[in-house]
Parts: sequence; structure tokens; C-alpha cells
Amino acid sequence: MKGIFIALEGPDGSGKSTMIKGLEEYFKNKGMDIVVTREPGGTPIGEAIRRILLDNRNKNMLAETEALLYAASRGQHVMEKILPAIKAGKMVLCDRFILSSLAYQGVGRGLGIEEVRMINDFAIKGIRPDLTLFYHVDPETTLHRKTRKRGGDRLEKEGADFHRKVYHGYLEILEKYSNNVKVIDATKSKKEVLNQSIYCIEEFLKGRKKNETYNCHSPGSGRTKFN
Repeated sequence: MKGIFIALEGPDGSGKSTMIKGLEEYFKNKGMDIVVTREPGGTPIGEAIRRILLDNRNKNMLAETEALLYAASRGQHVMEKILPAIKAGKMVLCDRFILSSLAYQGVGRGLGIEEVRMINDFAIKGIRPDLTLFYHVDPETTLHRKTRKRGGDRLEKEGADFHRKVYHGYLEILEKYSNNVKVIDATKSKKEVLNQSIYCIEEFLKGRKKNETYNCHSPGSGRTKFN
């Protein structure tokens, strides 16, 4: 079987980490070879970069430095881990990918979507997810819960205004780069969100086998919409 690369995207606190565990268990039980990874990170070098990026002591980090570090981690990640797994026929489930940089650094930091895209294009040499699941939820409540529990890392502590800009950045980006992006209503229960996620992936796999276009929404639920 040809490998498949799936990215999970969304605001902080949208439930990606929980969903990726559920998806891993579900598809492993179906006999698929799964690689679960994350960004920034995924490799020893990437994890070292992650510690620098998220360290609360690095408050003076320039936006440009931040964007370049994310791209550097991503380039290492793609070549060392993601691409070899795809070539080996595995399903790669990645917690965040390039859309996060476009939203957080391109819009949140004000560096520009196209400028950040170009930095990443150089780093990842044209590798893109086959499917991206975007977990749509207003980040303010979920982020508050997350930071209240464990304090939050450097980006999580940026405050509501920053995360609101990132949220609207995601919506802007989805208008421009909507190919193979499926929107998941992350306001539902964990079980419902997981079922939506599984459905989208199953439909993608069926569509790829049949080489047909598909419409990703569970029967009777209607297409997920957002403003």
C-alpha cells in the first residue's frame, strides 16, 4: 500500500493530541502500520529545537527567529522521519505541520503568510500532507483550560489577542489552501470528534482507491461550517 501523510491542525487546546491517540489505536486495530509524530519535534534535532521554541525563558526571541526555527525543525522532520515512513507504506499521523506556521508566524506574528510559506517550501522540498484535519473550535476557552492546568509554554502564554489572531489566520489560510483540508467540529464530545476524524480518513482512503472525489461529512450530520 502506498503510504499516507495526515496532519492534524487547529488552535491550542483543540484536542489534536487526544484525537491522534484515538486514531492511532483505531487504525492499528485495522492492521495498518502507524507512525505518530509531532511538530515542532519528531526527531532528536527537532525535539532540541522544540525545547528552545517553547521555553518560557526565551521571551526575547524574534518572530523571524521563531519562524526559521520551526522551518528548520520541519525540514529535518520531513527528511529524517516523515518521508521514509511514507516510502515504506506507513500511515503518518502528525500533530501540526505547515499550516501552523502560516497561522502562528505568518498571521499571529505578522510576518506574512506568503513569506512564511516560502521559508517552509525551501525546508520541506514540496512534501505536503495528503490529508489535513482541521479541528475547528474557538481557542479562548480551551486554551484557558490548558494553561490553567499546567501553566502553558511560551506560545500558549502569549495571551488571548495573539491566539485570536492565529484563529482568524487559520480561517484565512483555509480559504486559500483548502485542497485536501477537512474541517472537524471540535466542539462536540470526544467520541463524536473522533468519529468525524475516522470518517474523513476512511473516506479519503476509499476515494484514493477508487480515484474518485469524495464529500467528507458523516451521513445526516451536514457539512461542518464556520464563519
